[in-house]
Amino acid sequence: MSIRTTEIIVGAFVLACGLALAFLAVRVSGVDLEGNRDAIMLSARFDEVGGLSSRAKVSMAGVTIGRVIDIDIDTEFGEAIVTMAIDGRLSKLSLDTGARILTEGVLGGKYVGLIPGADEEYLVSGDVIVDTQGAILLENLIGEFVTGAGSK
Repeated sequence: MSIRTTEIIVGAFVLACGLALAFLAVRVSGVDLEGNRDAIMLSARFDEVGGLSSRAKVSMAGVTIGRVIDIDIDTEFGEAIVTMAIDGRLSKLSLDTGARILTEGVLGGKYVGLIPGADEEYLVSGDVIVDTQGAILLENLIGEFVTGAGSK
């Protein structure tokens, strides 16, 4: 085999590896290249978000159905307002749908889990989910255990 052919094969291999690495980086980062135009924008108010970040996943029954778009603070009530973009195909989320902040595994990141309700009316883009449960902070649980506040 000539040196020129070897160089071409090595170059093609390096290019293929670079493309595979870029593909994996996009998949892991959670960037949506399709840009879901039919997304439903919903908000939820939480007393504690505990490390939730923008672009965190929103899931229902373990299936990712959206992403966190923005996290803001309501200074009047001291609550965090989480804005989410939900896949437009899931337009039948009932009004009594609940939201809670969960952790992926022991040391994993935070995400929003939606719990479907049974109401016959549905959420529309711009609605606020009122049935929420904030993040449970491990530091608070340990503090309650150590001080015995949890047994009173």
